[in-house]
Amino acid sequence: MDTVTILLSSFILSITGLFVFIWSLRKRLFDNNVAAATVIFSEGEIGQVEEPSASPKQMEGLQKSSGPDERQPLDAAQKAHLQEELLERLQADRSTAFVSFVFLSCAVVWLIVASLAGLTSSIKLHEPDWLTQQAWMTFGRLRTIHLNAVAYGWAPMAALGTAIWMLPRLLKTELIGGRFAVLGAMIWNAGLIAGLGCIAVGLNDGLEWLEIPWQVDILIVIGGSLVGLPLVFTLQNRRVDHLYVSIWYMGAALFWFPILFLIGNVPGLHIGVEQATMNWWFGHNVLGLFYTPMALASVYYFLPKIIGRPVQSYNLSLLGFWTLAFFYGQVGGHHLIGGPVPGWLVTLSIVQSMMMLVPVISFSVNQHLTMRGKFATLIYSPTLRFIVLGGMMYTLSSIQGSFEALRAVNTVTHFTHFTVAHAHLGLYGFFTMVMFGAIYFVMPRVMSWEWPYPKLIAAHFWLVVLGFSIYFIGLTTGGWLQGMAMLDASKPFMDSVSVTIPYLKSRSVGGAIMTLGHLVFAYHFVAMALRYGPRRTGAALLHTKPAASVLVGA
Repeated sequence: MDTVTILLSSFILSITGLFVFIWSLRKRLFDNNVAAATVIFSEGEIGQVEEPSASPKQMEGLQKSSGPDERQPLDAAQKAHLQEELLERLQADRSTAFVSFVFLSCAVVWLIVASLAGLTSSIKLHEPDWLTQQAWMTFGRLRTIHLNAVAYGWAPMAALGTAIWMLPRLLKTELIGGRFAVLGAMIWNAGLIAGLGCIAVGLNDGLEWLEIPWQVDILIVIGGSLVGLPLVFTLQNRRVDHLYVSIWYMGAALFWFPILFLIGNVPGLHIGVEQATMNWWFGHNVLGLFYTPMALASVYYFLPKIIGRPVQSYNLSLLGFWTLAFFYGQVGGHHLIGGPVPGWLVTLSIVQSMMMLVPVISFSVNQHLTMRGKFATLIYSPTLRFIVLGGMMYTLSSIQGSFEALRAVNTVTHFTHFTVAHAHLGLYGFFTMVMFGAIYFVMPRVMSWEWPYPKLIAAHFWLVVLGFSIYFIGLTTGGWLQGMAMLDASKPFMDSVSVTIPYLKSRSVGGAIMTLGHLVFAYHFVAMALRYGPRRTGAALLHTKPAASVLVGA
């Protein structure tokens, strides 16, 4: 079978499957309930905003900012049913409180470790002789420590902590088997500490995203398996008939990641060109089939809950899920353009990369339509401000990634800092921003305590937005100029290096501001966990309307 036939068959199969799925949605074969988007709400909650720990006056102010109250009056029986559901929700939150706290605490610790390692390695790019007395402080090792602390520390701990908290709410039952998750988190973190220690002393497997020695990876596998048990147990004991789209995303992510991690770490299974192909298959898919679904699951839960409006199009949310599953698997091959790999493999990757516009546009349209008329709530809700911005960054990073896969663009950006900027746009601008927002929503429920210093939430937001803007714009510009210089045969290679120096310095400036924002966030997290600071009676909102609500003690 020739290359053209293979590509055409793959394309036709994907498109056929997609249209069959769209037809099934139109016929409602997947869900006979036209109100599937409302399952995350209790009776009478639609039209009511939700922000943790808010007083009645503050909720009234936030309610006004989101438009008129569209709730219908409830009779006595409906009110009794609502109170029963709210009590069950409270029990569900209590069942996850300690488990989620363990995961989120670990996430914050790894965020700080990764930030400091990343900032130090960034400075070394324009100050190469800085801190070179110790081998583990050299760029090659420190940058790898940064990557792994993010990939296996901050990102999964934050995502799993948020997922464990959401799951009982979505299934309207208590978490079952939380002790397995706590034990799994301990083993996972022990493996990560051992893995980073191995990298620091010069022991690693030599593959990006897979540097931790496979012998140590066994601990992460065991830990991850234990974490998955309570998610399965709770799902089996659900009290809902319909599985909301967030469950689809979380369940798929927790199914995909073990397969990716196992195949990527089997020793001696991949060699030569096949190993490089597997490396980018894993590296890209761990972002698109684990971090991305977990973040999208959070967006589809928190955004409607905060504004009190179901997602605009439930069918679009499912379309986004299934097209992500259909098209993302072979995207990573575009990192091998120009390498000694089969041409059909690269071409297939480019086609799949462009097809990723379908799930991205589906999500983007859905988010915008859901937020239509409610954008004023961004002024008041810290969760919403982070999550909506993160959703916008998902759109931007995915569209940029699709076009970056085209050979004409890839010729310039390959092997440059442009690719680094793009990777951070996805994992930081999208995923991390969404996780920040989720943590601001979840922690008051976990701790039964408010964020003590609302101004620190605003400071955190503006610091990371400013820092990341400098970081991304600087690296994107410098990376493009670097690529153009490398393509110019009349220029020596060192010109492509020297042209990036000002932009690498801007990267360090942006990274320093982002790290400061992370330190502010970590301090606020610890203060809340220890219940330091003033005790307030209202929610940790970014602003309050004068005459509508007052933050006591703020």
